[in-house]
Amino acid sequence: MNISKQTIDDLNAVLTLTVEKADYETRVNDALNNYRKKVQMPGFRPGKVPAGMVKKMYGKSILADEINKLVSENLSNYITDNKLNLLGEPLPSEKQQLVDFDANESFEFIFDIATAPEFEADLSKKDKLPYYTIAITDEMIDQQIKSVTGRFGKNEVVDVISDQSMIKASLVELDANGNAKQDGIQVDETVISMMVAKDDAERNKLVGSKVGDAVVMNLAKAYPNANELSYMLKISKEQAEGLTSDFKVTVNEITEFKYAELNQDLFTQLYGEGVVNNEEEFKNKVKEELANNLAFESDYRFQLDAREKLVAKFDIKLPEAFLIRWIKATNHGNDKLTDEQINAEMPKFIEDLKWQLIKNKVIEANKLEIDHQDVLAAAKQAARIQFMQYGLSNIPEDYLENYAMDMLNKEEQRRQFAQGAINTKVLNFIKEAVKLDEKELSRDEFNKLFENN
Repeated sequence: MNISKQTIDDLNAVLTLTVEKADYETRVNDALNNYRKKVQMPGFRPGKVPAGMVKKMYGKSILADEINKLVSENLSNYITDNKLNLLGEPLPSEKQQLVDFDANESFEFIFDIATAPEFEADLSKKDKLPYYTIAITDEMIDQQIKSVTGRFGKNEVVDVISDQSMIKASLVELDANGNAKQDGIQVDETVISMMVAKDDAERNKLVGSKVGDAVVMNLAKAYPNANELSYMLKISKEQAEGLTSDFKVTVNEITEFKYAELNQDLFTQLYGEGVVNNEEEFKNKVKEELANNLAFESDYRFQLDAREKLVAKFDIKLPEAFLIRWIKATNHGNDKLTDEQINAEMPKFIEDLKWQLIKNKVIEANKLEIDHQDVLAAAKQAARIQFMQYGLSNIPEDYLENYAMDMLNKEEQRRQFAQGAINTKVLNFIKEAVKLDEKELSRDEFNKLFENN
């Protein structure tokens, strides 16, 4: 088989494959013989159908199939052997003539290809990139401590109702004279949250009450949301919407959520024996954890800024016309896009591709590699973040590693963690190679950086 390459420009080329009879004849004959052994036809025993009859009935489709396989194999081998760095995949040329398997013995196949642009991703201290950190305030530390103590808090029985209480109570609907309404609503036990009451005057009627006390109040005013009221009174939403009666509320139980105390038991539960021994050390640990968590946000912002600056610096040219053709040719399935959607998304696709090419060039030029330990570290970090969301900071290292290994057993997750690991290496390399313009911002100022992204 003869394969020739015609260069159109720096990014586009045409591959022409000429297939002669000698290239495919043996393959086709072998395929016909194998098919003859399996084909079943009335009047013939299996494997005894005449070869001529098999060729007459199935020869054309087998010929086309074998030639297509041959073209695909040789095209792939040519690209590999010649180390062509393609963008997308080869596309049948728009100049391709219709292949006539009946009239010809030699065939020509033409493919358009696009190659990645050649450029050097040179980075130095002359390149200045912003790196934003978030200032940790006392308020942020206090909020984090409240979150931590809240996760380890619990509901406790108290003696007196406050505006933070949860109440179990029995309810009786009253008539205009303050007596139990005939055929009115009666609930033996329901739960009332003081924190969600909307009317202060009605809520304050309960504040200060104790178990056994009875209070008359208008529940519809205190809880105007019909869904909440219907749940409390065990009636339909429609009934709740028209309710105006007062109710006698008899208090059966009072509880309040109590945050965990800052003591050694909590410190040990969070971090293990002897790691944190007092409130000052606990606050420092919380601040350290906040800094680690916020570093992820800083790195994410840095990735966006590095992408913007470096894509602009290297000014990479891409074969956009080919890429549009390739996307449209591979655009199928349930998520198929319209031509209008493809055209609208192309600028973002082009920018994404340029950034990927820059990262690939950094990896190649600086021989950046990842191994199993890098991927495992990425999985462990993801697992650690998951556990921290549930207030679990003191996870044994062996348990954390086993959990991460379980995640890596799933091929898709392993691929994602591997991609994350190499991406981290690239960004760390860029940080070291360029000059960082470090700026500390407040949380609000940092958030505003994303308003135009």
